[in-house]
Amino acid sequence: MDLVANLILGFSISLQPTNLLVCFAGVVLGVLVGILPGLGSAATIALLLPITYFLDTVSAIIMLAGIWYGSMYGGSITAILLRVPGESASVMVAIDGYELTKQGRAGVALGISMFSAFFAGLFGLVGLGLMAPALAEFHPLPPNGAECQTEQN
Repeated sequence: MDLVANLILGFSISLQPTNLLVCFAGVVLGVLVGILPGLGSAATIALLLPITYFLDTVSAIIMLAGIWYGSMYGGSITAILLRVPGESASVMVAIDGYELTKQGRAGVALGISMFSAFFAGLFGLVGLGLMAPALAEFHPLPPNGAECQTEQN
């Protein structure tokens, strides 16, 4: 039941109009920078991080998530249309997507890329939400690290 309550709280915060606008702006900026070959998601985050300084914490994290997902999709655009993968995650997209582009079906390839990325991200986030409580309880070492300390004379 705790998972459901946390999901409701998360959706109530993230679906506020201000946070949706910030997320949309992050996705647009992420696509615009991510479309440049050679600039992956980490570089896009590093370039656009100063934009989040004036935002509150939750909105900044939502914008960074939008930038990340937008830049991942931006890398797929160049991979599909030009066969120039911007990062290693787009290599297989370049191989299959460019073949569809040569057949005149670039829109289909871009749509498949977008929807498959959405559902894969959704599946990963749901899995993380289900596994996070168990991972938070896992302690390979004692909390204070008592077993790691040695006696010194």
